[in-house]
Amino acid sequence: MNRFVNKSVIVTGAASGFGKAIAEGFAREGASVVVADVDLDGARVVADALPKAIAVRIDVADEAQTREMVDATIAAFGKIDVVCANAGVPHRAKRMIYMDTADFDRMFAINVRSVFLAAKYCVPHMPEGGSIISTASIGGKRPRPGLTPYNASKGAVITLTRGLAVELAPKIRVNCVCPVSSATGFDYTMSGQREMNPEVEKSVIAGIPMGRRATPADVADAFLFLASDEAKFLTGVALDVDGGRSIQ
Repeated sequence: MNRFVNKSVIVTGAASGFGKAIAEGFAREGASVVVADVDLDGARVVADALPKAIAVRIDVADEAQTREMVDATIAAFGKIDVVCANAGVPHRAKRMIYMDTADFDRMFAINVRSVFLAAKYCVPHMPEGGSIISTASIGGKRPRPGLTPYNASKGAVITLTRGLAVELAPKIRVNCVCPVSSATGFDYTMSGQREMNPEVEKSVIAGIPMGRRATPADVADAFLFLASDEAKFLTGVALDVDGGRSIQ
């Protein structure tokens, strides 16, 4: 399919993990893609492998850098049809009372402020029919101990999504995706290990009825669906990509 021919798409956190898969998915379907990440070298590697893409360095919590990303997009592609506010960070798993205040603030700056900034500066350049999609988390709906501030930040992303959907309708649709645990660098930051302990992974999978963790492709597919005409009457949706984990 070529659902996104003549469309311009921004993907933040696109140098690896979910963001890389999202950028590649839109490119496969004809989009011009802005590969945005704090890791500019990684973003360039991804962008260079796509048919029509540019790489942009951005700290998504920084207002000036967000404006610069938007300016670069308009200079390259003339408009912004889809914004994928995917960039985010976890914290090392621990009880909240043992977490540094600076780390707590960082959760909300990168995971929540970034969505606000993306909407604030992208929306004026988006045509009717545009779409904003953020990466939330199933933990934003069904939190578990040890990741309370992270889960709270993702709960805020869900609420931002729903509020923005009302504010921007009917011109622009706003949705988010709520993934379950996935074998990406994101999860490794949370655990402090290069690979999840097999016993811990077994326990995680035991709580997912479909019997596996999410893959970047699972999440990318959800983004492409929500940005497509097939989802033209969906807004304010927090789509669970969790293999049923939120059911139990």
